[in-house]
Amino acid sequence: MSKYNSLWEYVQNNGKQSFKLTFEEIQNIAGIAIDHSFLKYKKELIDYGYEVKKISMKEQTVIFNKIG
Repeated sequence: MSKYNSLWEYVQNNGKQSFKLTFEEIQNIAGIAIDHSFLKYKKELIDYGYEVKKISMKEQTVIFNKIG
């Protein structure tokens, strides 16, 4: 079980083609702050039908895109 499972389920249940979450929103959903390990864990999102399109450190946001 991944430490980001609750985030992946949120993203999957969102259902939108593309959307943006702030680091703060991700922390509220996942219950943990986003950190460097997110780069490794983001690969798991493919199993939920989504991918991480862009991570902006400047804006502190992550853009998620539906696959397919």
